[in-house]
Amino acid sequence: MILTPGSDVALLLVSVAAGLLGALGGVGGGLIVVPVLTIIFGVDIHLAAGASIVAVIATSSGAGVAFVRDGLANIRIAMFLGWATAIGAIVGALAASELPASVLLLVLAAVLLVSVAMQLLRLSEEPGSEPLPAHDRFRLSGSYYSIRLRSEVPYASRRVPLGLALMAVAGVVSGLLGIGSGAVKVLAMDGAMRLPMKVSSATSNLMIGVTAAASVGIYLARGYVDARLAAPVALGILIGALVGARMLGRLTNRNVRVIFIPVLLAIAVETLLRGLGVGA
Repeated sequence: MILTPGSDVALLLVSVAAGLLGALGGVGGGLIVVPVLTIIFGVDIHLAAGASIVAVIATSSGAGVAFVRDGLANIRIAMFLGWATAIGAIVGALAASELPASVLLLVLAAVLLVSVAMQLLRLSEEPGSEPLPAHDRFRLSGSYYSIRLRSEVPYASRRVPLGLALMAVAGVVSGLLGIGSGAVKVLAMDGAMRLPMKVSSATSNLMIGVTAAASVGIYLARGYVDARLAAPVALGILIGALVGARMLGRLTNRNVRVIFIPVLLAIAVETLLRGLGVGA
């Protein structure tokens, strides 16, 4: 892989866009930047995953602090679910080098398509549209201030065991692809546990760094982290994530999905074609 000064700038700009969209959707930018690196820049998916997983750790720290400050990220939920993703991430990272690039691309495409489907199903849903559960034995609940409604919006988790199972899957996907697996985390919290989209996105951003940190040592040991590639990617995603964190509180849940869905769908289709060997 040879990167020119021009490609460094292009990497930075693409990563800023990935970080912005990743912060809005709760995927941390890795889900977007990995297929972009492989499709547009021709980077081997293992190296793309290594660069992404380093960037995810840095950006989760920056954006996560902003989301906690704004009252959108739920620290208790992040800590409760985080152990399942960490275990899964180690398993996924160990398996990554044993799988060919085409299989990893197909896994990534599947994750993207599932995320798109879940977002479409809940496109018109806004906070307050569902009654709170009668009891929340895990105490995974909270509230956030809605600028649009000008009031506090309470929420509480549902189907916690299903959410935990999906978090373990998210960890495996993160270890395999170096993406932080925010899409599956959002799927678990937004789709399975029925938390508001903005809370799911913010909490996912807070969690993805922990998930990535669990497997980054394995990527380093296997030589999948190229500093020349990781530096502009990490800087760009960090800038985009900080901007996205400021934007998220001012958008409705529907607007977040409307921005997020077309981008994910386009990348999913192209990634699927590459995984199948079409247009590679």
